[in-house]
Amino acid sequence: MNDTSNLVPGMTPGQAAGVPQRVEANTFFSRLMRSPQGVLGAALVVLIFVLVILGPWLAPHAPDAMSPLARYKGPSAAHWFGTDQYGRDILSRILYGARATVLLAVLATAMGTALGAVIGTTTAYIGGKFDEFAMRTVDAILSIPSLLFALLIVNLMGKSTLNAVLAIGIAFTPSMTRITRSVALAVRKQDFVNAAIARGESTSYVILREMLPNVIAPVIVEFTIRVAFAVMLFATLSFLGLGAQPPASEWGLMAAEARRFMHQSIWIILWPSLAVALVAIGFNLLGDGLRDALNPKT
Repeated sequence: MNDTSNLVPGMTPGQAAGVPQRVEANTFFSRLMRSPQGVLGAALVVLIFVLVILGPWLAPHAPDAMSPLARYKGPSAAHWFGTDQYGRDILSRILYGARATVLLAVLATAMGTALGAVIGTTTAYIGGKFDEFAMRTVDAILSIPSLLFALLIVNLMGKSTLNAVLAIGIAFTPSMTRITRSVALAVRKQDFVNAAIARGESTSYVILREMLPNVIAPVIVEFTIRVAFAVMLFATLSFLGLGAQPPASEWGLMAAEARRFMHQSIWIILWPSLAVALVAIGFNLLGDGLRDALNPKT
């Protein structure tokens, strides 16, 4: 158990550390709903996940159903978003592709966030030369742009959706490590951590049970914002032919296939591009709202 004997009544360990405290559920949601960007972001993200879950059932056509006589059609009653170069319904492909694009981006971000949180908390706890070596290594990796780093990893591992997810997760790990470490350094000095060490608790126990729960708030905010970057990065890798492969209906791949035919119909490239932008905007706004809701100073 955390040692709270030296805390003022009503004060959490996170408050004493000068880091975001755990917020009661009702207070958290009321703060989030008072934030315009939080409300809009939450609404967009809920809509996105509804489409992710129900997309295949809402799609009016099969995503790979071709109709050579219906190529390059604009929006109509039969095809709300028009058709592509093979006569496939664009709306159906976007609804089916939402699962691949959004869920894989969330998975990649979760992997990078989990690795970064554990590494950052571990370096803050151990300190000394280990911390110095780990942070200098992280700084060296952070000097490489995320897209370039992901491209390098995918090229080494090969072109596939799974490798693209792994590349994005690995590319996000260094920045999450630095963010987590900055908060964990303050938590490391708290009495409840020292009490756990004095009790003879193992290193893994102190890191996972005592420190990580007290650095989770900024990690959640950063995770939400990073999902937006992951969606764009995953779409970029697919656009470059390094992520999803045909005939997948991933949004970046749809835009890549449409660029040769956009002079025939602008709708082919417009809708998948707008879908990527909508997801990125939604998660960015939600991240801003969460940051305000979890900030103890507001």
